[in-house]
Amino acid sequence: MAESEWPVAVVVGVGAGLGAALSHRFAKGYAVALVARGKDKLEQIASEIAREGGRAVAISADTSRADEITGACERVRAELGEVDVLLYNAAMRPFGRLLETKPSTFENTWRVNAFGAFLWSQAVAPAMLVKRKGAILFTGATAGTRPFATSAAFGPAKFALRGLAQVMARDLGPQGIHVAYVNIDGAIDMPMIRKMRPDMPTEDMLQPTEIAETYWHVAHQPPSAWTQEIDVRPFKEKF
Repeated sequence: MAESEWPVAVVVGVGAGLGAALSHRFAKGYAVALVARGKDKLEQIASEIAREGGRAVAISADTSRADEITGACERVRAELGEVDVLLYNAAMRPFGRLLETKPSTFENTWRVNAFGAFLWSQAVAPAMLVKRKGAILFTGATAGTRPFATSAAFGPAKFALRGLAQVMARDLGPQGIHVAYVNIDGAIDMPMIRKMRPDMPTEDMLQPTEIAETYWHVAHQPPSAWTQEIDVRPFKEKF
């Protein structure tokens, strides 16, 4: 496939867990832009994708800052083209009850989880509307449906993200853009969780590569049977 023929996917929020898995999965059919703050990790994943025969661009940007999102979007267009699929996986997950949560933490959590998704969606939607085709998928969490008492910042932020997804699905869906909220209901098997919960069995966790397959499926559903919200959880998870 010639470079100009590659459709373009952007993965916002690329780390060692789900972000990396989404990047590798979508690189099998797209040129992918990998966006996060950590430059070294992005370049490592981009190099892995290149060795596998894919095409990837690493873009360091803070998704809580509007100016950096604008710059990242401009670079995606310049180096890869207009975006066909947006996977918004950025997250900030502080723990704290109401009186333990600083106002700055509340605001920054909202900025990373919801405001960034809003700005990225505004940036990619116009080109999708012209083509009347595209997909925008948001990574949700248990806190977006049934938050714990210690999610004073994270819960409201994920509720906002879920609300944004519903608004956009109703607005953009009839115009050809598939918008979906993926509720990750459980712990993802990644280094941070392994460090926090070394006692947790592997079977109790969601595997990133298997979650990525769900994203791929949802992003490529035919318009006659779109999913707007979907839950993924380990078979042992209570719900």
